[in-house]
Amino acid sequence: MSERKPSIKTGSSSQSRFQVDVVTEGSSTPGPAPASAPGSADGSRAPPEESKGRFKVVGFMDPGGLGTATDIGHPPDVFHEPDTTRSDSVSLHSSGTGQTHFSDSHSNTYYMRTFGHNTIDAVPNIEFYRQTAAPFGEKLTRPSLSELHDELDKEPFEDGLANGEEPSAAEEAAALMAKEGKGGSVKFGWIKGVLVRCMLNIWGVMLFIRMSWIVGQAGIGLTIAIILMATMVTTITGLSTSAIATNGFVRGGGAYYLISRSLGPEFGGSIGLIFAFANAVAVAMYVVGFAETVVEMLSDVDALMTDELNDVRIVGTLTVILLLGISVAGMEWEAKAQIVLLVILLAAIANYFLGTFIPVENKEPKGFFGYNTAILFENFGPDFRDEETFFSVFAIFFPAATGILAGANISGDLADPQSAIPKGTLLAIVITGITYVAVAISAGSCIVRDATGDQNDTVSDTVNCTDAACTLGFDFSICKEGGCKFGLMNDFQVMSLVSSFGPLISAGIFSATLSSALASLVSAPKVFQALCKDNIYPGLGIFAKGYGKNNEPLRGYVLTFCIGLAFILIGELNIIAPIISNFFLASYALINFSVFHASLANSPGWRPSFKYYNMWVSLAGAILCCVVMFVINWWAALVTLLIILALYIYVSYKKPDVNWGSSTQALIYNQALTHCLNLSSVEDHVKNFRPQCLVLAGYPNSRPALLQLVHSFTKDVSLMVCGHVRTVARRPNVKDLTQDYVRCRRWLLKKRIKAFYAPVFADNLRIGAQLLLQAVGLGRLKPNTLVMGFKNNWSDGNMRDVENYINTIHLWPKIDPWGTPQVMYGNEFDLTAERDSPATDTKCPLSLTDQRLLESSQMFKKKQGKGTIDVWWLFDDGGLTLLIPYLLTTRSKWGDCRIRVFIGGKINRIDHDRRAMATLLSRFRIDFSDINVLGDINVKPKKHNKLSFKELIEPYRLREDDMEQEAAERLKAQEPWRITDNELELYKAKTNRQIRLNELLREHSNTAKLIVVSMPLARKGTVSSALYMCWLETLSKDLPPLLLVRGNHQSVLTFYS
Repeated sequence: MSERKPSIKTGSSSQSRFQVDVVTEGSSTPGPAPASAPGSADGSRAPPEESKGRFKVVGFMDPGGLGTATDIGHPPDVFHEPDTTRSDSVSLHSSGTGQTHFSDSHSNTYYMRTFGHNTIDAVPNIEFYRQTAAPFGEKLTRPSLSELHDELDKEPFEDGLANGEEPSAAEEAAALMAKEGKGGSVKFGWIKGVLVRCMLNIWGVMLFIRMSWIVGQAGIGLTIAIILMATMVTTITGLSTSAIATNGFVRGGGAYYLISRSLGPEFGGSIGLIFAFANAVAVAMYVVGFAETVVEMLSDVDALMTDELNDVRIVGTLTVILLLGISVAGMEWEAKAQIVLLVILLAAIANYFLGTFIPVENKEPKGFFGYNTAILFENFGPDFRDEETFFSVFAIFFPAATGILAGANISGDLADPQSAIPKGTLLAIVITGITYVAVAISAGSCIVRDATGDQNDTVSDTVNCTDAACTLGFDFSICKEGGCKFGLMNDFQVMSLVSSFGPLISAGIFSATLSSALASLVSAPKVFQALCKDNIYPGLGIFAKGYGKNNEPLRGYVLTFCIGLAFILIGELNIIAPIISNFFLASYALINFSVFHASLANSPGWRPSFKYYNMWVSLAGAILCCVVMFVINWWAALVTLLIILALYIYVSYKKPDVNWGSSTQALIYNQALTHCLNLSSVEDHVKNFRPQCLVLAGYPNSRPALLQLVHSFTKDVSLMVCGHVRTVARRPNVKDLTQDYVRCRRWLLKKRIKAFYAPVFADNLRIGAQLLLQAVGLGRLKPNTLVMGFKNNWSDGNMRDVENYINTIHLWPKIDPWGTPQVMYGNEFDLTAERDSPATDTKCPLSLTDQRLLESSQMFKKKQGKGTIDVWWLFDDGGLTLLIPYLLTTRSKWGDCRIRVFIGGKINRIDHDRRAMATLLSRFRIDFSDINVLGDINVKPKKHNKLSFKELIEPYRLREDDMEQEAAERLKAQEPWRITDNELELYKAKTNRQIRLNELLREHSNTAKLIVVSMPLARKGTVSSALYMCWLETLSKDLPPLLLVRGNHQSVLTFYS
């Protein structure tokens, strides 16, 4: 079967054009070309401006046969130019390797064979699911649903990832090209990269110089129990590490990467810093161990340079410089050095076991007799001395079992971390655990606990001599009085005595210390580099830079070297050692807890390919790690926990802008969903009423004062939703909407306003508010309070907007069966300090008007200081007018303000009304500083204020008496906000009340920090919008910030318990 392959034509045109050919399968000859499209001289249809879209559709062609761009095959009349805008059917995609992939689903024969027709829809492919242009493949983007469903995209799509996920594709592609230009990076398999490193780190000096002492103290039986307990902790941690490592692609960073991507930046950032520090100090510990052994050998031959302490410092400094040189040379050299050290270590272990089968008579006075059942039975039970206990001996041994993360710590240098980490780590635990048990049994079966080393201490009294040595012809009973230097309990170098070639054991000690030091010297910079790349701690980004083909953290190496050298020179490692051990254990505990937490959250993204784990076993492992921390050293455990807590609080406070899809997010979702469902099954109660506010603020940065005030009484107490009714003629596309939403959310986060942002498209404000009130919320978490800014420019704008504005206020009795308390804010709160871009930060000098605008917009952001909140509780609306001021005074910004209550009354009942209100407030348990009864509230307003009101309403009067009745009715129908003469006469008393209230407000509350007034109501269809706005304008004129409140006349306060 032959298939048609259009060819590329090169021309000077800069516009990409395409023509789709008919696909005919099963035919030996190509089908006829379709007729030329109209509108083009050469028969091709030039795409409209809107067709300049972007498609990165993977080309399913054999890479081997790809050849040059000309061989790929483009539709006829497609002019290829590197910088041209891509057409609908052709995608130019750079893979980061210098080649450009052309993906044309119209001419791509793979698509044609699969579906039999032309399509730009992409079939499933792994490249669409990559986060970046990783070394193992390309990052491609499938066509969006809108591109397939709607018209062709107008603008190219900006590729990229959500902030905080991973480096950009361009950055990684550039890094990949740099690596390839230098010959490719070095990647290790599971044996060389994980198994060898873990075994070298677990097999420490403890194997050669402390195992015999542990057997002497605890006996063979309890020593095996100690080893199994330690192995159980490390095995559970190894299983947890394997589960996390196989739940997706693992990058560099080891324990930090695993924990941070599972539990989030708070735990990850805390443990990453102390884990890197612990590895850096561990370099000093291992190097000092090596230096002490060297200095001891020099002392035996009387070859000290100065004194023992300074010799340790000199040898340690030279050693750490040598190790730094090996590390800086690159991972390949470091891996070769580890192999050499492993060979020496294995030879030393084999040398020891070989020596146990070769008994030598001159070694018997020193306690070594070869395998003997009498010695086995005698050493099987414990013989704790010098106030040692089981747990103290366990604390000494446990650090020998650590080091299981040595392979995971270089996860970025592994060829396949998902496969290598589980296999290498678990196998290393098994091999080293068996080795420790074998050494314990062999040492306990060959060597007695005490020996004098004197050939003359033979058996002379068979009655009093009952030890195992007595049956072998030696009497070491004098050792019970102390002073013996040989045997399991007294000689730390007993393994050298047993071995067939003693110096090889010393070489093993050197190998164990140097390999552990080298592994720590490599691990610390790698983990620290990953931590710095994520920018968890500002200021540490300088250490994120890598060098060379393996992206080596040279700056991290220098820092680790300096820390290690400092502790080598200090020399007080006995104090720091327990803390370091606890740092490692804390890492193990969090890895185990990560698996438990991820399993508990039950997130669909938790799908580890390693199945041999259990959430409850992981939880038990985390608890065991914490217990072991306190067993080893209780004060070091407390110090470790305090450090982790301090770092956790710091990272939580800083809130790094990252999103890794942690199990913490998944668990929060589960808990939120469960609690929402539980709330829905319980009826509301007046004691639990909270003002859950829907704030019609538009863009959040448009009315910062409004949001700050509402946030003052909703923060950590109730729901706040920033509603945005958008009345644009043409709705933006999904991409623009998403970007707007993200910008608004970030603005709220930046200003630390705990609120949701909910935009809606509607023809006008009333419909939009109605949609928001009906749709926003979940279960009981729904707005019950509508908050609006005062329409300051109402008299200058279109009165139809005023009509919609007033109709929005009339919504509240119709929305919610329980009623929605209505809150409307005064004219001081509708000031706009910033425009529609939340990120705008103006630094140019401001005019006086703009300066006043800025100050007004931030009036509620600062602490209010001493003052009063004046509550004019004129009508009983259920208590909302009183509840909101009380909630404000419970916050630190308003804590210095006192509540003054103003109520209406009669002159002859002022004292009675004051006492009645005081009784009510005391039963509500609301503190107040004063109660004022307004006996003159019904006095007629001043004449000049009445004249001012008359001038205010003049432009909006209908004046039906000056025109025919039919014309007046027609005008009223066209402009329903018009004020009729009959309406003015009918509501004359109410008008006078608003004017009089303004006079009283200016008289009594002119210095208040905030005034809260019962909002006057207007009957819908009876009071025109213009008259109602004039009432509100008059009431709030020339006053401090004013808050008009009207509840739904259902109680929100109660004095019953």
